Amino acid sequence: MSDDPLRVREFFAARAADWDRRFPEDGPAYAAAVDALGLRPGDAVLDAGCGTGRALVPLRAAVGPTGTVLGVDLTPEMIARAVDAGRGVEGGGTLLLADVGRLPLRDGVLEAVFGAGLVSHLPEPVAALRELARTVRPGGRLALFHPIGRAALAARHGREVSADDLRAEPRLRVLLAEAGWRLVDYVDEDARYLALAVREG
Repeated sequence: MSDDPLRVREFFAARAADWDRRFPEDGPAYAAAVDALGLRPGDAVLDAGCGTGRALVPLRAAVGPTGTVLGVDLTPEMIARAVDAGRGVEGGGTLLLADVGRLPLRDGVLEAVFGAGLVSHLPEPVAALRELARTVRPGGRLALFHPIGRAALAARHGREVSADDLRAEPRLRVLLAEAGWRLVDYVDEDARYLALAVREG
């Protein structure tokens, strides 16, 4: 998959209408990953690269009516699908068409960031992860998630898993550290990929 923003937009724009139908069983995995983020009522959380908004409902449930849930995506068609699916304001999240590398948010306004399938689509991963860190208070959390692990995802696409993959634990740990995060938990198994990090002070 490309990390060029134009190609990423084109890739997801062409698939937005059928995205949720292609992956109908991912809901519980998203809910479990949101739960691992340890959100509390009243927290402010960003779903970075929110796509069709599958994480927005469990994020809203976690932060409650006093919390704030923002969904940001680069692809207008994905944002439109999230709205059509009732995952916008009425479904618990405010949706923004924006680049996660240049967020329209003040410093330190968030308690957490959730990113599903995000890292491999970033043209400048360290810069984007640093931008996410900028918006999160010290001690805040980041969850990088995919509903299946790296090996299962590679097999789905007819490839071998690579140690050069940005999501591999040694590479990801370094990327996160350079961007102001500390990796605290890492799971990469067939049924789930989840890396949890804490914003350094």
